[in-house]
Amino acid sequence: MRVAILGGSGIDNFPGLEVKQRHDVMTTWGKPSTVIVAGVLNQVEVLFLPRHGPEHSIPPHRINYRANLSALVELGAEAVLATTAVGGIEPESGPGTIVIPHQLIDYTYGRDHTYFDNSHEPMKHIDFTEPYSSELRKGLISAAEAVGIRARNTGTYGATQGPRLETAAEIRRLAYDGCTIVGMTGMPEAALARELGVDYANISLVVNRAAGCGQDSISMADIEQELMRGVDKIRTIISAATTLVP
Repeated sequence: MRVAILGGSGIDNFPGLEVKQRHDVMTTWGKPSTVIVAGVLNQVEVLFLPRHGPEHSIPPHRINYRANLSALVELGAEAVLATTAVGGIEPESGPGTIVIPHQLIDYTYGRDHTYFDNSHEPMKHIDFTEPYSSELRKGLISAAEAVGIRARNTGTYGATQGPRLETAAEIRRLAYDGCTIVGMTGMPEAALARELGVDYANISLVVNRAAGCGQDSISMADIEQELMRGVDKIRTIISAATTLVP
């Protein structure tokens, strides 16, 4: 099975990946965020794509999610492991926490969120009751345990529009709705993967307490420090998970 890794904030490269090819792809939906790297990681064929593009230049609401997923599938991806940097809403999800969410709520707007828009594909409905692949989630959970890195095995990802951070009132609303973490790239990525019939799971690194959930104001410098401290753990789990994908 060929596994795709969608790198989020802080993961614009993947040390240990033995690069074999670089694909500059054009899809029906346009170009993906950047060139897709094909290589071998732990003797597994892997595709790697940083969703924010070169030097983290594409904001969440401008990412061409349809092109990204379509290009990965065209290149043979059968499973997608996605990383995201998020804010922690629940008290137990402070900075540095790793979360493998099992549910999500979409608060985004104005994004091209489906392939079934009558221009290219005939409309059909997908079952999205469980937005993440249970088998891929099991692989991530088992990988974290195998490498000795603590991860929360459940969580509800609230996907907001960005690129601004949320207000304290918005976070209170998300908490009331049941969200435990908040990020900006979880949707429509997960739904598009489901429409394409490819397994998809997310692993999130909490880099700050969400607005109103901490005593201090949110500092981008602090967020960057948390990214630097945590991304190697995310890479380690992802690397181990590639060998556990069914």
